[in-house]
Amino acid sequence: MRVLRAADHKRMPWKNGGGETVEIAISPDGAGLDDFDWRVSTATVACDGPFSIFPGIDRTLSILEGKGMRLFIEGREPVLLTQESEPLAFAADIAVAATLPDGTITDLNVMARRGAVWHAVVRHFIDGEKSLTFAEGFFLLFCANGALAARTGAASIELDAGDAILLEENDGGRLDLSGQALCYAISIKKA
Repeated sequence: MRVLRAADHKRMPWKNGGGETVEIAISPDGAGLDDFDWRVSTATVACDGPFSIFPGIDRTLSILEGKGMRLFIEGREPVLLTQESEPLAFAADIAVAATLPDGTITDLNVMARRGAVWHAVVRHFIDGEKSLTFAEGFFLLFCANGALAARTGAASIELDAGDAILLEENDGGRLDLSGQALCYAISIKKA
């Protein structure tokens, strides 16, 4: 189990230069924005505009802070994504534009190379104790807010807002959580 502390996340400009992204994890290690297999990041969006295009990539977006973002995804009806919305999956290589009807937001962005890697994002509210099972492959738990303890086997880790844990190339198992937090469980496996 690898701990990814918020203070250690990598900050960089968006691919289209329109803002800043905070990279939580990427595979393979050291990959760039054009050659990753999968990537998990957050971003603060402060103005309306187009999304960066990532050829051959699927993405899932969740709103962490702010009142929401209206997405105009090519071939789909416009959708208002809020903190209460379930994570939204869509292709990252089609035209997508966003407007901010009520100001700045922060989002969680998970991207995976189509045909090579599959991913899923599930939001969990922890209030006390909860156990999550995970399948083989990669499993990342991102603590969006609050604080919790995460245990698997003999390992126990304390997570605060912005921290994450990554289980790499695992055989599946169970993660026991306790505390009060909003978390996102991200499962990633080879297609």
